[in-house]
Amino acid sequence: MGHGGDVIHELTTDHREVEEIFAQIEALPAGDKRRKHLADQATIELVRHSVAEEMHLYPAVRRYLPDGDEIADREIQDHAEAERTMKELEGCQADDPRFDQFMSRLMREIREHLTDEEQNLFPRLRAAASPEDLEGLGEKVRGAKRTAPTRPHPSAPDTPPANKLLAPGAGLVDRIRDALSGRGKTG
Repeated sequence: MGHGGDVIHELTTDHREVEEIFAQIEALPAGDKRRKHLADQATIELVRHSVAEEMHLYPAVRRYLPDGDEIADREIQDHAEAERTMKELEGCQADDPRFDQFMSRLMREIREHLTDEEQNLFPRLRAAASPEDLEGLGEKVRGAKRTAPTRPHPSAPDTPPANKLLAPGAGLVDRIRDALSGRGKTG
């Protein structure tokens, strides 16, 4: 899918990509080893997406929307719950009886979150921010995703400034671990 454009287009593209991974998981039989590989791919994308939102989208929501603090706090809480689920899922193989339980929970949490963002948050942000500001946020989000962690870190800070300082270092360590283990590689 095509990345680029303003922050809403960028994040919506991420949403479609994660939904496609979820559909692939759902199409495979329980216990199939490919489900674990796909779950790892989904986790990588979701963690990078969440970190970028926490670094750039939610501070903008706080700035542009009158109830932005409340919205951003709720969104960050949603991320924290999903990150805990991803951490549980990380420790399971596809044939582990808990795998399907954690995967179903994660898909439910993420689908509810994405629907809320797309139906409520994104239209409100588009109405409140200038096209130039939304384009600038899109660039910042793409930059953040390039250096973001690829594994869940539930105890890491999720608000500025600590998240902006620690995320690139955690991201580097995660990408090294992924390269050494082959995690997230297609094929």
